[in-house]
Amino acid sequence: MDIQHLVDRLEDLIDEGRHVPFSKFTLIDEEHALEIIDQMRISVPEQIEKASRLINQRDRLLAQANEEATRIVELARERNTELVSRDAIVQTAQNRANNIIEQARNEAEAIRAEADEYVLDVLKELEAQLLRNLTVVRNGLAKIMEERESSRSRMQAVVDQATAEVAAIAQELVAAGTPKDSPHTPGQPGSE
Repeated sequence: MDIQHLVDRLEDLIDEGRHVPFSKFTLIDEEHALEIIDQMRISVPEQIEKASRLINQRDRLLAQANEEATRIVELARERNTELVSRDAIVQTAQNRANNIIEQARNEAEAIRAEADEYVLDVLKELEAQLLRNLTVVRNGLAKIMEERESSRSRMQAVVDQATAEVAAIAQELVAAGTPKDSPHTPGQPGSE
């Protein structure tokens, strides 16, 4: 699966998450996020294999270029041998053979350089894509951890507030002098 598609799915998961009111946090399905991350781990070796195939293709092109250069050199030698018998044409033939050999070497070097440049570009793009994906994953994990901590803090504040209110009510009852054993409630006939 294409790594870019997986990044888009992870971004969609974050976009579809529930937004926590009055905060910048979003709740996402952790299991779904981890599933996408696992798929990313699988996809990365596929991208590396693709780069390896490109390197192999480059090597084939270089081998073909070398074969072509060898063939051209061989043709040049054969031609040179034919021309040696002609004294007036010998120098021209040698120059031409040298030019053909040099041209073949230049073409082979150009093909090698282009193939190397292409492979470097693909690997750099893959590296940048992986770094972007890693940043997205780290941000998602950090966001989830912040949300957990924030939820715990809010819950503790609610518990503390409820405890304080119960204590205040208990103090009011004690201050009003209501005995604990009294069957009467304040304000009812028979109460003090």
